[in-house]
Amino acid sequence: MSLTAFIFARGGSKGLPNKNIKILQGKPLIAWSIEQALAVNKINRVVVSTDSRKIADIAITHGAEVPFIRPPELSSDNAPEMLAWRHALLELKAAEGEYPEIFVSTPSTSPLRASEDIEKCINLYLDNESSTDVVVAVTDAHRNPYFNMVRINDDGFTDIVIKPESNITRRQDTDILYDLTTVAYVVRASFIFSFDSLFKGRVRSVKVPLERSIDIDTQFDFDIAEFLMSKKQSADKYK
Repeated sequence: MSLTAFIFARGGSKGLPNKNIKILQGKPLIAWSIEQALAVNKINRVVVSTDSRKIADIAITHGAEVPFIRPPELSSDNAPEMLAWRHALLELKAAEGEYPEIFVSTPSTSPLRASEDIEKCINLYLDNESSTDVVVAVTDAHRNPYFNMVRINDDGFTDIVIKPESNITRRQDTDILYDLTTVAYVVRASFIFSFDSLFKGRVRSVKVPLERSIDIDTQFDFDIAEFLMSKKQSADKYK
């Protein structure tokens, strides 16, 4: 089976300006995701959806295809990601006569993922295709809404996000929870046109190590990724 991976990289990132092409350990951020996706045997092409010609040129240089430019109305802060997904599939269908049955998204914001993480998500989907709409990647939760996540109410007081039925004094006594990552998403293409949320479908998950799960949204995230990437590269030299 041959699959197409998609990367959605708009030019107007506000949390970290020019995030998708910011240089991380010698490469533009988006290049890491392109190379990681192309290293998966079942993926034969990476399509980048962007509103930026600069991002498009850099993506092509690193092995991706940019067969269309995303319109501005699908590239704003308020535009739902699902609409960009639908647009990409429709553009491919218009150009090639069909859209991929299976949609694989490998966001540029997870440069520390391993190609095997993407492959595991694909394999989990294929092994359970008749009973699965979506596969996501998760990692151990940093915080627990039953124990150490709080909100500030309208009255100015602070309270636990989800109040347990009985008093909980240890995190270990709560449900085992996970953080959703941006390592990879594998979705039935027809599902994307039928629902506006991934969790309206039958969702399975692959657990990835915490050190490969970082999602870059701010300069602080980028600094952590840079440190971890440098540490990994140094360790690889001595293997």
